[in-house]
Amino acid sequence: MVDIRYKQRICEDKEKIDRFLSTVRTGILSMPTDSEVYAVPLNFIYYNNAIYFHGLASGRKEDILSKHPICCFNVYKEYGTVKDAMPCHADTAYFSIILFGTVTTIDNPKEKADLLNILVEKYMPGFYQKSLDKTLLENYKSGHDDQVVQVHKLIIDNLTAKENIASDSDLFEKLS
Repeated sequence: MVDIRYKQRICEDKEKIDRFLSTVRTGILSMPTDSEVYAVPLNFIYYNNAIYFHGLASGRKEDILSKHPICCFNVYKEYGTVKDAMPCHADTAYFSIILFGTVTTIDNPKEKADLLNILVEKYMPGFYQKSLDKTLLENYKSGHDDQVVQVHKLIIDNLTAKENIASDSDLFEKLS
């Protein structure tokens, strides 16, 4: 893990981290360019200790990743504002994970299909009767760029996890 200055907020509970990464619905991929940082929210899956996401095979994200594959990915959930009699001591209850690593492209059609099926099941469990297969992925072209879907893997080099847990009674307003 990368060193965190605010030591009392560090979470090193691997089960809790894995559970959070498996259930949170969106994350933000931050990518460096030559002149700025580009951050984009994504649907994703956490599978076999890596982050997987999909999208068009063209566009700004794809252009940046082809030149700068080292990225940062952030997921978080805010639970509410922690009350305190002293305004300077009010706080936020949250859980946050930042992952650092390198993004690669999945080229194998069968592996792509397997990963996309896991993604579909995460966001729409039990909805589709038939799974995606490699033949469909090899032949289906997006109406936006006339290319097959791109699937990426973020190989995690390091991660940091922080949390500030508060009871419901300590929260000004609990967020769902």
